[in-house]
Amino acid sequence: MAWDLVAAQSFYAGVLGWEFRSSALGDSFSVALQEGMPVAGIGAPAERLDLPVAWTPYFAVSDADVTAARISERGATMAVGPLAFGTGRAGLAADPAGAVFGFWEGAVVPDWSVGRGGAPAWLELHTRHAFEAAIFYGEVLGWAGERAGCCVASYEHDHVVLRHGHAAVARISGRAAGEAPGPGIRPRWHVHFPVPDLEEAIAATTSLGGTTSPPVHTSTTSRWIDLADADGAIFTVVAPQDTFS
Repeated sequence: MAWDLVAAQSFYAGVLGWEFRSSALGDSFSVALQEGMPVAGIGAPAERLDLPVAWTPYFAVSDADVTAARISERGATMAVGPLAFGTGRAGLAADPAGAVFGFWEGAVVPDWSVGRGGAPAWLELHTRHAFEAAIFYGEVLGWAGERAGCCVASYEHDHVVLRHGHAAVARISGRAAGEAPGPGIRPRWHVHFPVPDLEEAIAATTSLGGTTSPPVHTSTTSRWIDLADADGAIFTVVAPQDTFS
């Protein structure tokens, strides 16, 4: 969600190379495309909704009312909805630790999925108790169920990893209560976008009014850094390790 839809489109076009098209959700919402494939949505909602400027994952559900009831029954907070929104119904909630997420009942854009092409490469929940969070989301969203196409959650190296098919699409990471302050100290969902060149993305971010949160992190296969757009919405860009020499 953004204060100014046009300004947000300009920023992410420059940093991530996205193009945009209108959507069935109305003039205040656009779909971001990379190489013609949908990768994300940017909306400038009505002021009455009072939504935060932030990247928020929305999970597809079969029944928004059932999902909202499950959320409330488990000590979490329904912030908005479920409300009729374009071609479906949407809700915004906060889990018991305070991390904000959304859910959507309705048609989904074909080929729009985490881990494909330029779509978010990864979703990560920073929280204090990974196992408790995994139980909450599993019960609310039906993860690790028996129905066809369901996700599978596993506990790996102190993280809970969520897989859809063979692809790992999300991770729940616990954080110690005494850990030093940082961008992830508040429980929240965090989105990682792939880029071909990390330095180009960093330079574009600063030139377009955004900010960076060094250092650059590295692994054997990738490099990544936390960024924020001009309105302060935090996200991460990740590039293959072989782009750096």
